[in-house]
Amino acid sequence: MENFLKKSLVPLSILAAISAHGSDTKAPFVPVASPNPTVDDYSHVANMESRNEWGSYNVHDPAMTKVGDTYYMYSTDAIYFPPRPRPEKAAEGHQGGNKMRKREKPLGFAQMRRSKDLVNWEFIGWALPEIPKSAVEFVTSRNDGHGATNVWAPYMVDNGNGIFHLYFCVSAFGKNTSVIGLATATSPEGPWEYQGPVVETDATTPMNAIDPTVITADGRRFMHYGSYFGGLYCVEIDPATGFTKNEKDLGKLVARRANYLKDNLEAPEIIYNPELKQYFLFGSYDPLMTTYNVRVCRSSNPDGPFIDFHGKEMADTTDNFPLLTAPYNFSNHPGWVGTAHCGVIADGEGNYYMAHQGRLASNSGMMVLHLRQMFFTPEGWPVVSPERYTATEKRVFTTADMAGKWEIIRLHEPTSDRKLEAGQILWGEGDLMEGERNLAATLSFATDGSITRDDNASSLNITTTDPLTWNFDEPQQMLTLQVNGEILKNLITFAGHDWEREQDTILFTGLDSNGRAVWGKRIE
Repeated sequence: MENFLKKSLVPLSILAAISAHGSDTKAPFVPVASPNPTVDDYSHVANMESRNEWGSYNVHDPAMTKVGDTYYMYSTDAIYFPPRPRPEKAAEGHQGGNKMRKREKPLGFAQMRRSKDLVNWEFIGWALPEIPKSAVEFVTSRNDGHGATNVWAPYMVDNGNGIFHLYFCVSAFGKNTSVIGLATATSPEGPWEYQGPVVETDATTPMNAIDPTVITADGRRFMHYGSYFGGLYCVEIDPATGFTKNEKDLGKLVARRANYLKDNLEAPEIIYNPELKQYFLFGSYDPLMTTYNVRVCRSSNPDGPFIDFHGKEMADTTDNFPLLTAPYNFSNHPGWVGTAHCGVIADGEGNYYMAHQGRLASNSGMMVLHLRQMFFTPEGWPVVSPERYTATEKRVFTTADMAGKWEIIRLHEPTSDRKLEAGQILWGEGDLMEGERNLAATLSFATDGSITRDDNASSLNITTTDPLTWNFDEPQQMLTLQVNGEILKNLITFAGHDWEREQDTILFTGLDSNGRAVWGKRIE
């Protein structure tokens, strides 16, 4: 373990930035105004008639695969609908021309998108014209005729032989009566032909057949799946057929939490980092409409055991760290909630990216694609950018570039005691509670290495009289902060886009000593 940590001291993406910048690395960094590629409130194009404009909108449970020079994304059929007026105000709303909009019938199931640059996404339709009848029958026959009205969390695998496997879920919400089905095609865009169920679960099984993710390792293939019912499981898949290697095999437990009905865990994603020789299993905690957050553990084997930041097994009932995303709020924006259920992809050139849903805090029914650069710390843990990716030109920075005013967020997990059902918030509790939003603090870095804090820096819980300091390692492009008596080291700096101010800027990301993400951006 020690050897690979030393070898990974400078992340590949940072090395790429250094080599790509050329001879002008000492030129002072000057922020450049840059308009956002999209707006965040997409109510004007949310309806079915505007589907060709969805792009990064109506994205829920995204999974990505690169085929040739094109990235493909598959996601759940979740579509934003404006809130309906309350019954007592319906007549008033009608008089004002604000009629209730009827929910539109879906035109298909399992959304598909494609992109050449990970920034501009094209909605290309649905994978399935209907939900397979056998999957509907399995679910409804075990759930009093209910459920199986949608397709969740599709995941596509390029088999490498001109055949593509698409896994997807059909379920009854709040029950572990579910099917993970398989469809195949000769193109990542379909047409897809249903082949049958891969995993089926119901009230007689401890696990829940939803949210598949697949990894291939030395010719063997493994599917991780599961939810708050029993935790996350791993089962071996036959690469040729796409079905379980052993018929009716449901796999083994790889991750769980203490209270399945209250402490939600779902949405596994697994990747392999060949430089670190480690498999990383990501999972999503807590309710999807509010405090949804991403955690990660790692293993030298694709089926575990997966170990967290503190040396705890993911299959234990201890909450695991690192914590990579959570609800957050930079200034000049209402902020984001529901920031989880991630898909992770490598571009083949040493760069990694994470995609997940982000729900607009001012209207959590809106689901916007968040795609972030991912880096690996010297200790071998993945971290993600505080801002969405816009293909900002890579460059390196000098110590002088670091001086100025910054907004910094230290993410934390939710601590509120909510009334939950099957891991999700009950109706009427769809807003963040006091203290659940991760707010930005404003700090000013002086050229002498000292830091002064603004009034809103209380979100960093700076309570000691210890000095606030910073220093920058130019060769490694890493920042170190001393805040509240704690040394925050190996904070990876890089060029990125400030969505809230619509300009290019300097960003950093890393972990604190407890495995919680620390994000920053220079805001001058």
